[in-house]
Amino acid sequence: MKKNKILITSLLCWSLGLGACHQELLEPNPESLLTTANFFNSAKDMDQAVLGVYSRMQARKPGDYLLLEVPTDNLYLSSNTSVAGAPELDVLAPTSANPLLNNFWISNYNIIFRANSVLNNIDKPTDYKAAQKDQFIGEAKFMRALTYFDLVRVFGGVPKVTVPLTRIDESRQVPRNSEEEIYNLIIEDLKDAIDKLPVQTSIARGRASKAAAVALLGKVYVYRKDWPNAKTYLEQLFRDFNYSLVPNFANLWKLTTEDNSEVIFALKYVEGTNGHGLSTDFIPNAGAPGVVDRGAEVALPSWSLHKKYEEGDTRKAATITEMWRAPNRPNDPLVWLPFVSKYAVPHTYGASGLDLPVLRLADMILLYAETLYELNQPDQALAQLNKVRERAFGDAAHNYSLADIPNRDAFIDKLLLERQLEFAYENERWFDLMRTSRYTTVMTAEERIYNNTTKTPLVVSLAPKAFHKYLPIPLPQIDQAAPNVLAQNEGY
Repeated sequence: MKKNKILITSLLCWSLGLGACHQELLEPNPESLLTTANFFNSAKDMDQAVLGVYSRMQARKPGDYLLLEVPTDNLYLSSNTSVAGAPELDVLAPTSANPLLNNFWISNYNIIFRANSVLNNIDKPTDYKAAQKDQFIGEAKFMRALTYFDLVRVFGGVPKVTVPLTRIDESRQVPRNSEEEIYNLIIEDLKDAIDKLPVQTSIARGRASKAAAVALLGKVYVYRKDWPNAKTYLEQLFRDFNYSLVPNFANLWKLTTEDNSEVIFALKYVEGTNGHGLSTDFIPNAGAPGVVDRGAEVALPSWSLHKKYEEGDTRKAATITEMWRAPNRPNDPLVWLPFVSKYAVPHTYGASGLDLPVLRLADMILLYAETLYELNQPDQALAQLNKVRERAFGDAAHNYSLADIPNRDAFIDKLLLERQLEFAYENERWFDLMRTSRYTTVMTAEERIYNNTTKTPLVVSLAPKAFHKYLPIPLPQIDQAAPNVLAQNEGY
């Protein structure tokens, strides 16, 4: 029988990678054979099931840059490493046969399946501790909302599934829902998660907290252009929870300071146990001293981004390393070979232990600046924009003034610039360009390799299309669904 992968695999997914982590999501449990008969019967089982939701997101997140950074002006593919499906994204020519899109779809619906399984079986155990059941519900709904938020921004309307689908014939009949319906589910899930989740001090880092749900809901409302609700939830985050910008931007990307005052929600990793490959992917093939002996060199920083960092902007050195030498040749002179160093911590090849932030305060501050501007409060918006700018430069000498933002277009230009410099390689650029309708103008050309001798970049002409706002529904999912159930996005 042909195996349908449109939404779920089967309950066997619980035995494949379920063991996320117990101690702050860092120590994976051994794989075990799980069935509905011997699982979901105790609070411990439910805890394992919730950790399984995080586990699948941990597996997906490190590869997101291939979909969300490569097709932007931040990153271009190296000629030294090939990843199937990435070259067509690099030249803005996505097709429905792209394997990266299909993998992204499958991974996200696997996360949703796991979250739905938690929610569907939550009433079975009778040994919950106080508030534990609510916590598990809140975590499952937060993770389902986060996953659907990624899906709806990449594909537009997608199938809305809120119960585990375990029969092939059942899953083949599920059509796409509208964007509005998906966003309504996201908002409903996050509001319930806010009510049920504990504060960060009462839950392990790496698990969703009340603040994480509030922050994500504020961000969702920005994408909906619901400015009054965005303002309400972002202000609740600032008022009710004790987060602050880390004074040194570089400390966000160090193993010793990854648990800090700025990160609201991060995916936890540990080298040698459940490490990730992102720290390796951006390193030159021959490695980098003090980081790793060899790298994957999948992609390199574009000059389009590189040149935008002003003198004195501390984010530059924490994001891009310009000069390089091989780690096994310490006496060689440094050579010009810019590479992404935001995740460059000491690690074993393909198994970095650096946590990956998903929600951090700087993002919320800049979204708040955008919200205030759209609510006709440019003075207050500027103050928020400059908070992030001051951290970058260490003083107010480079702050923007009202003269720099005489109209909305000028403000959006400054906002997108700060977001690009702040969140480079954190998978925000694609979404920012799309939601502000700047993609078709910004992406007409990209400056990629920069020749430091001739002081000239290689400029690549591109042909962005308005319909690229959403990537194509993967062809394998359309083929595996019943006829005419999954409609393709316009333009593909």
